[in-house]
Amino acid sequence: MNIGNSGLSVLKKRYLIKDEQGNPTENVEDMFNRVADTIASADEKYGGDVKASSKTFYDMMTDMEFLPNSPTLMNAGRMLGQLSACFVLPVDDSMEDIFEAIKNAALIHKSGGGTGFSFTRLRQKGAPVNSTGGVASGPVTFMKVFNSATEAVKQGGTRRGANMGMLQIDHPDILEFIDCKADGSEITNFNISVAVTEKFMEAALRGENYDLIDPRTGEAVAQLNAKEVFDKIVTAAHNNGEPGIVFIDRLNRDNVVPNQGKIEATNPCGEQPLLPYESCNLGSINLVAMLKETEKGFEVDFEKLERVTRNAVHFLDNVIDVNNYPLPAIDKTTKDTRKIGLGVMGFADMLLMLGIPYNSEEGVMMAEKVMGFINNTAKDESRRLAEVRGAFPLFNESIYAGGKPIRNGTVTTIAPTGTLSIIAGVSSGVEPVFAYVFIRNVMDGTEFIEVNPILKRTLEKRGLYSEALMKKISEEGSLAHIDEIPEDIKRVFVSAHDVSPIWHIRMQAAFQNNIDNAVSKTVNFQSTATKEDVQEVYELAYKLGCKGVTIYRDGSRMGQVLNVGKVNNGKEENADESLVYGHIMPRPRPTITQGFTEKVKIGCGNLYITVNYDENGICEVFTSTGRHGGCPSQSEAISRLTSIALRSGVDIKEILEQLRGIRCPSTIRQQGMCVTSCPDAIAKAIEKVLKMQDFGKKTEVKAEKPAPAPTPAPVPKPQAKIDEDKHKMKFCPECGAKIEHAGGCVICPNCGYSKCG
Repeated sequence: MNIGNSGLSVLKKRYLIKDEQGNPTENVEDMFNRVADTIASADEKYGGDVKASSKTFYDMMTDMEFLPNSPTLMNAGRMLGQLSACFVLPVDDSMEDIFEAIKNAALIHKSGGGTGFSFTRLRQKGAPVNSTGGVASGPVTFMKVFNSATEAVKQGGTRRGANMGMLQIDHPDILEFIDCKADGSEITNFNISVAVTEKFMEAALRGENYDLIDPRTGEAVAQLNAKEVFDKIVTAAHNNGEPGIVFIDRLNRDNVVPNQGKIEATNPCGEQPLLPYESCNLGSINLVAMLKETEKGFEVDFEKLERVTRNAVHFLDNVIDVNNYPLPAIDKTTKDTRKIGLGVMGFADMLLMLGIPYNSEEGVMMAEKVMGFINNTAKDESRRLAEVRGAFPLFNESIYAGGKPIRNGTVTTIAPTGTLSIIAGVSSGVEPVFAYVFIRNVMDGTEFIEVNPILKRTLEKRGLYSEALMKKISEEGSLAHIDEIPEDIKRVFVSAHDVSPIWHIRMQAAFQNNIDNAVSKTVNFQSTATKEDVQEVYELAYKLGCKGVTIYRDGSRMGQVLNVGKVNNGKEENADESLVYGHIMPRPRPTITQGFTEKVKIGCGNLYITVNYDENGICEVFTSTGRHGGCPSQSEAISRLTSIALRSGVDIKEILEQLRGIRCPSTIRQQGMCVTSCPDAIAKAIEKVLKMQDFGKKTEVKAEKPAPAPTPAPVPKPQAKIDEDKHKMKFCPECGAKIEHAGGCVICPNCGYSKCG
């Protein structure tokens, strides 16, 4: 079993069974045996060889050829026994139905799953409520209730609740929905997407009006200009990455059992369209493990890929039978269609080993070839299983009716693989590599450089590898502008931000063309991207046949703490998480800072104020008093709170406004004082450093009086470089490592934290 230190750390923290004191009671081999034995036990129902299947499943997982979704690894063979990652619940237009959905969502979150909802059936804000004589609150208000319920439920200490909220583009409250996460402080346990129709997109492209539909009557109640609404979606996504877009008609075009109802929503990452009360079991093939080395280099071992694909389909079909579903309705609906979602991880690493740039025609063609092979093989294996086990129960009512029986309504999905990729030691899902070199924190507070193993081998073969070079790559976040790296290596080793958004979408479309469900992927934009760039990507995704789009522009989340180079210099996940009441986490104090100390005369003596900064700006304040007394406890308390606020991302302008002008009797009684109190003196010292270092460009702080600045210490980087670096990465709320926007979610490559649960 070849699992690296990072993978072992994630397994121990999140997956292994623990006692009441939090100590693991099983090792990694025990975990995989537990999972293999549990999943193989379903074979007994069909007259299969349980022991042989268990060995096959164990070998496939421990060889890192295939891994199922996290709930299966966590819960198989345990009392909870809930193995599905994603669910969709209906939300109907009555108080009883709404709170029934909240209750059911809480049960699912408790069991380790994520939930998707469409709020389109809820009547618009201000609509009459006949039973009470009042008026309706509207979908967004009820989303906040769902959000609060999710906040209260912790998923057994291993996974947090995560939701997808959708509203159809023709709902009368669509404008409020588009803006509902604009400030990042509300509805923080939801990803949101607009369910866009083909009719709307055509109207938007032509600049025409479209109808808003009353969900109760089905009648048009107003009109909006489609182009203006589309622009509003683009602007919101440009500002903070939300809402995403789901092309709802395309989801229903591929609805396997259309007579069972419309698909209205997906799971929290957008890749699994489901009917109400459906769930889906996901798993991913490690494409790096599907390569073989020849005299000419690496190539895809399609014989091995076929074997693993067939075994994975067998595994996932078994999961449906041994799963302990959280609700009887989910049990029945899931077994009626028996949907599975087999996907991949390590695609970018596979391209590196093949010498193929991600952003190339050759890369897109490889995506088509590999995923097409997996999709066809998975369907063939599902049909083979149907010969022994029977087709899924609703087969005769499905789009497959009249053809060869098939065991599973769907077989392929591209899901996010954040923690699974860490365990397998490969790139996530079908995303490009986010960073080739980064600095990892360990538990004793030290750091070490972690390098993509494929890059490391390549540079070592050329005699180019050195720790100094790796540190430089870590600070830059990309190889693109490193002079010491040869051009042929730069061409292949592109990172997520070297890949233009157009190539992101083209790659997503290549996978979408060869799977049943959808693709979980994030289109990463540089911080300088314009709204027009975002619009271009949305329109291209529509034209190329994608089923949805999720974008993220670097630095666009309000209030986030950003940094580059050292992980210990920053700690925060994103605005959605960090601005939740009671959940703001200051980044750790930097190991090295620079700063200035100023002596200020106050009413009861001298106050010595030290203001320190690092690459991100001012990060801490210290004070001490002279021999003639003063208020040391008061000034120390103010300094500590100010330091915490600075490292928590609070706007310096707001801090200064709170401190400035506070008046102390012992100071204002004396003539010639330039400060009114210790807090006022601290504010003025911060302000001086702010102006001198030019950190204040964005805060627009106005000095009350000009004052001579102290002699500056050497500054490590010009402010322009600091501003540029701030947009390169952000940090995990659990371990402080830099996190990635990938697979439609937020993922920490260090500890496995995922915003999507």
